[in-house]
Amino acid sequence: MCQGEYPILIGLGGNLDHPRLGSPRHALEAALTQLDRLGVRVVRLSPWYRSAPVPPSDQPWYVNAVAEVETDLTADRLLACLHEVEEMLGRVRSTANAARIIDLDLLDFRGRAASGGAGQATLPHPRMTGRAFVLRPLADLEPRWRHPVTGEAIQALLARLPPEQGIERM
Repeated sequence: MCQGEYPILIGLGGNLDHPRLGSPRHALEAALTQLDRLGVRVVRLSPWYRSAPVPPSDQPWYVNAVAEVETDLTADRLLACLHEVEEMLGRVRSTANAARIIDLDLLDFRGRAASGGAGQATLPHPRMTGRAFVLRPLADLEPRWRHPVTGEAIQALLARLPPEQGIERM
């Protein structure tokens, strides 16, 4: 990745079985298929990971990955599309950090910064820098990625993560 050449990156996660599709990984793979039907093409996908819930809890571990996508959609429209796919696959929003069938996050949209608001994307994702389940697969996909606002290298962000954020490659 050359400086100034930022991709569009989405985070994928889930820790509950889908009633029709089965495991979280199968649900996330179905989400990628649905995104393609909506004009969001996956260019590359990180390896899949199992990760401990954040914050720590007795929930099942999550399945996570990061995908680089291409689309003609704006960041706000892409975010709406991600939410549409979540809803299509049965995501029920309850309390923050609750277990879920699927979670799709817009992490980085071509290196842009945006403060968000109702129905608008906050870019880059505001909590991504403190989450192993985002940074580890992102580092596999884009090892030279730098935070678009702070300029911090992904390896420096990974080094600051707390050790209780367990993560393992599947």
